Amino acid sequence: MSQNVVLPDPIGTEYQYVMAARHGRVILLASQIPKTDPRTIHAAGRCGEAIDMETACESARLAAGQVLAWLAKERRPDEEVDRVLRLQVYVAVGDDGFDISTVADAASERIIAALGQAGRHPRTVLGVSRLPRNAPVMLEATVALKAVEPGDKARGP
Repeated sequence: MSQNVVLPDPIGTEYQYVMAARHGRVILLASQIPKTDPRTIHAAGRCGEAIDMETACESARLAAGQVLAWLAKERRPDEEVDRVLRLQVYVAVGDDGFDISTVADAASERIIAALGQAGRHPRTVLGVSRLPRNAPVMLEATVALKAVEPGDKARGP
């Protein structure tokens, strides 16, 4: 990760699932909503109804921050991100629709800013009628890691 990226603390769950699953050097990160603490989300509602574009994009950036925080927590000291293999973005939208790609771009931009070229990713964006805890946005990511060889540049946060 970029040396000057400040990450939030990873916020867990009360429910019966793990926040990340690892298989070899691939990490699957559980869905992340825009949590500000374990019981609070940044905004609630559907985009285009209770949620405007600015709030939706900030929610996407916050959810992306949680993806990055959990990724940092799960990486070992001798690993760095090889690449983000996939980002899935779910946007809760009202009946009149909403520009879900712009919301997804806010999440993508945060991830790319933190990880550089390794953060560029294929992406799926879906508009849905409702998300957990009435969140406006939810993200899932799959990330491949690689070993850092001795003498390679220092690992970021």
